[in-house]
Amino acid sequence: MKPYFSIVVLLFFTQGLSAQLGGSSVYNFMDIPSSARVASLGGNQIAVRDNDLNLAIYNPALLNKEMGNQLALSYVKYFADINFGFASYAKHIDSVATFAATLQFVDYGTFNETDETGAELGTFKAGDYVLNLAGGYEIDSLFSIGANVKFIYSSLSVYSSYGAAVDVAGTYANPASGWTASAVLRNIGYQFKTYTSDERENLPFQVQFGVTKKFKHAPFRLGIMAEQLQKWDLTYDDPNAPVTIDPTTGEVVSQNKNGFGEQLMRHLIFNAEILLSKNFHIRIGYNYRRRQELKINDRPGTAGLSWGMGLRISKFHLSYGRATYHHVGASNHFTVAVRFADFARKVE
Repeated sequence: MKPYFSIVVLLFFTQGLSAQLGGSSVYNFMDIPSSARVASLGGNQIAVRDNDLNLAIYNPALLNKEMGNQLALSYVKYFADINFGFASYAKHIDSVATFAATLQFVDYGTFNETDETGAELGTFKAGDYVLNLAGGYEIDSLFSIGANVKFIYSSLSVYSSYGAAVDVAGTYANPASGWTASAVLRNIGYQFKTYTSDERENLPFQVQFGVTKKFKHAPFRLGIMAEQLQKWDLTYDDPNAPVTIDPTTGEVVSQNKNGFGEQLMRHLIFNAEILLSKNFHIRIGYNYRRRQELKINDRPGTAGLSWGMGLRISKFHLSYGRATYHHVGASNHFTVAVRFADFARKVE
């Protein structure tokens, strides 16, 4: 692979995966779900307040004392031999707050570098990295707030860039009624060093809102997540869309597929958790925008659907998630979490 072609491919990947939003910002890898639980729920879950540190990475207002001394590790074997994941650790300080540190990475692999004649010059690597420092504070039994501070570094062969971003979030959680609602402002930041020029690029800022309902007498938790709320119209003109010709006039029939309902649906992700027991959960999700953007019209398959499960074995919480992007491609996510305080209690 010629070096300049490799860099173009990598820069495209880091600048976004969707046709409408792609290319409008940099460091979009931060919005790819690393957590198996999040991936299985459609790629977004910001409105569940339990003891899962994996969710707090995406919504720092979910940090609470039950996550104290918890370690979470995640790994994803993505497309085209790309690997990414994270390691996260949380610490609770009484009467202060709950804090967490997370290191996220994306490894694009090793590429052969050649000159214009095809002669090999060696190899080069590419990767993206984020150090995420988070804090969450419980205002009272119902409301909590939180913030992430992210330090970002990206290296694509001889090109590199770094920047910083902040997330701010708030959550309302009422265990008595089963309702939880959260709002998150993601990736408010700045690119300090650009890849190739002095022209700085925007970070992938977005506004998210999510709500879930856990039923008291049924083992279900249902959720609706709304993302990219800062931009209403997420539709785009698809050059591969089928064209209808008027048999009388021979002219192209205009089809308005970008009405209010279509635009609304492209913001929404629907998910559900079947809580069979404290130790075993089944998860499913549906991402409408992902399906519309990545399906093949004559072979849509299960694009946009995702599923997974959570299993607790002894003191370890294991999660698996599978998200279908295309009829020939799906990503597999694996996460393990352990709370060291659980071991201490057993010893006592």
